[in-house]
Amino acid sequence: MSSSRSDEKLDVSGDPLRPGDHADGDADVSAPALGFVGWLRWGWRQLTSMRTALVLLLLLAIAAIPGSLVPQRSADPNGVTQYYTDHPDTAPVLDWFRLFDVYTSPWFSAIYILLFISLIGCVIPRAKHHAKALMSRPPRTPARLSRLADHRVREHAVPEGQDAEAAASRAVDLAQAQLSRAGYRVERYDGRGAWSVSAERGYLRETGNLVFHLSLVGVLVAVGFGGGFAYTGQRVVVEGTTFVNALSDYSSFNPGRFVDGSGLAPYAMTLEEFQVTYEDPGTNAAGQAGDFTAVVTTRIPGEEAREGEVRVNYPLDVAGDKIYLLGNGYAPTITIRDSAGDVVYSESQPFLPQDNNMTSLGVIKVPDGLPEQLGLVGFFYPTQGTLESGAYTSIFPDLINPVLTLNVFAGDLGINDGTPRSVYALDTAGMEQLTGGDSGLDSIELAPGMSADLPNGWGTVTFENQAAGAADDTVKRFASLQVHRDSSAPWVLAFAVLAMLGLLTALFVPRRRVWVKARAADETTVQIEYAGLARGEDPALAAAVAQIADRHERDLNARQPRL
Repeated sequence: MSSSRSDEKLDVSGDPLRPGDHADGDADVSAPALGFVGWLRWGWRQLTSMRTALVLLLLLAIAAIPGSLVPQRSADPNGVTQYYTDHPDTAPVLDWFRLFDVYTSPWFSAIYILLFISLIGCVIPRAKHHAKALMSRPPRTPARLSRLADHRVREHAVPEGQDAEAAASRAVDLAQAQLSRAGYRVERYDGRGAWSVSAERGYLRETGNLVFHLSLVGVLVAVGFGGGFAYTGQRVVVEGTTFVNALSDYSSFNPGRFVDGSGLAPYAMTLEEFQVTYEDPGTNAAGQAGDFTAVVTTRIPGEEAREGEVRVNYPLDVAGDKIYLLGNGYAPTITIRDSAGDVVYSESQPFLPQDNNMTSLGVIKVPDGLPEQLGLVGFFYPTQGTLESGAYTSIFPDLINPVLTLNVFAGDLGINDGTPRSVYALDTAGMEQLTGGDSGLDSIELAPGMSADLPNGWGTVTFENQAAGAADDTVKRFASLQVHRDSSAPWVLAFAVLAMLGLLTALFVPRRRVWVKARAADETTVQIEYAGLARGEDPALAAAVAQIADRHERDLNARQPRL
């Protein structure tokens, strides 16, 4: 009966060489359902694979590209505002995709967190496996070394009066000592008329690989967690004024997620002088700046005041904060008096450079003290010249022929409704232009030390000297400073160096196994086999096996004659 059942199965398959329960590709095959836990396990294996980690690392690099193409609120809030002004249709779309906040956006954070989990999931199992491999013995010597690609055989004569088996054992003793001195882990395997030593090296390669991936995790932790305690602030400081490291004294402040602004390091910094040198007219590099230096005095509670310098690419360290020089320009001192001669406004207002010759644009707002609110839009020309069209421009960045022109607007400045307004821009939509343009009056034109009347007899405006007794052509300068604090930077550097060292180790340390086996061919001859095996590509393996064989043969020849 069993024979008939077997024949029946063979008839179903149609092929006597196939088993009776064989199923063709188009047959109905019901695979077991994975279930919820099965799918979770499958997803975890996919996420923690090295392939996924590499893909996520590539995605993170691609996701960071927009951060270098458009201004970021965390580093350049004024640039974002200007982008809205220049591209009113595109900016809202970019903002909806969080492209002005790339590094804090949900999609960038998702890639960041998935990469973090993937790397940890890859590294931990590999670290356990590597630790187990380090504690294990080298593998047993293969029975047939001749099957390995790098294999060679040498024969040596047994010294007269000695036993061939004892000579074979001593030859392996010598090979074991040589391999151990060469940095191999060795293990002796004797038996069945053969004596052998198994050696392996290159575990440092996997160690370097693990160090590299652990260092990447360290970089992610340092950047992600340490960045939460970092902050960046910008402040424009005019010569002779003092900046206090308090939240209220910053022009813009971008804290990390764990910074509330109440624990800033207490110090004050005064800009004593801003030094800049320009190449003289008539030279090949006329007008180019040779150097920028902000000379400052810092005061920390409980310490003496110290002088310091802030230069481009050379920040000043103050109480753990790095002070960077971002920009500079002129800050003409403007005084406005009412019709009775009382001062209603007197400040050194920074004017923003518009070209390489320091043609600068500035805005002055006078909210109180006059019949109406006034806004003055001015251009400052360090060395005033005239274009073919008759318009003014600056033809040299240094103070040779300084001129200030002002257009006066009267009306609502828009600062009483609580809406934030930039101090470097004036919304003239609801204001009346009193000078310049189509007003019928020429723009006000001033040199240092000169005054002019305001329209409607409202008072006067004066372009002051920098200080009493100063030359008429002296104008204050300002420095745009950035205060940055990031305690994670040393950790990022340390992990980056470790990652580089681990990568170099993983690339240049070969993983090899070498065997030396000796047996007595007859009573007068000892046959010695040398073989090697590489894990991965190792073009130097054959040369390494030859070198081991030559060195072993040389030392044996020093003790016994070769056959």
